[in-house]
Order: sequence, then structure tokens, then C-alpha cells
Amino acid sequence: MKGQKAMADFGGEATVAGAQTLTNTAQEKLRQLVSRIEKLEEEKKSIADDVKETYAEAKALGFDTKVLRQVVRWRKQDRQEREEQEQVRELYLHALGEI
Repeated sequence: MKGQKAMADFGGEATVAGAQTLTNTAQEKLRQLVSRIEKLEEEKKSIADDVKETYAEAKALGFDTKVLRQVVRWRKQDRQEREEQEQVRELYLHALGEI
């Protein structure tokens, strides 16, 4: 059965290749899950659009959006992770004769 995924048994047959029937409860749960996923995907797109607009606003105000993205990414990291990355970056730059 290589290449086929096993499917959860929701009251139907447990065969992978054949059609399964879901209980009414499982069908309703599936509908709810799909609905939640679709709603979250819509919200994610809306938030992504808001972020894009905010970067555009920052650019219009004269801020360097590339650097701004780096700052946002940097602030997500904890202090130890940032320090470790900085040490490795300095090591690499030194090895390349850049510093």
C-alpha cells in the first residue's frame, strides 16, 4: 500500500482504497473542521494584507522595509539565540576577511 495514506475510521469501512462512509457525527465534525480551516485561512490572508499595508506605510514614511523586516525577525528571537547567531555571523565575516 505504498503511496496511500491510511484514513481514520469514523464508523465506515477501514479500507484505504475503497470509498468510506462517515457517520452523521463524523460528517458534521468534518464540516466544522473544514469551516474552521476556511475561516482561519481567510483571517490569515486578511492579516497578511494588513502586514503588507503596514510595510507600505513604513516605506512611504521613509523607513527601509528590508531592515524593518530584519528588526521584526530579530525581535522574535530570544536573546541567547540572537547572540549565538551574531557570534557565528562575525566568525563567518572574519573568515571571509570582511571584518
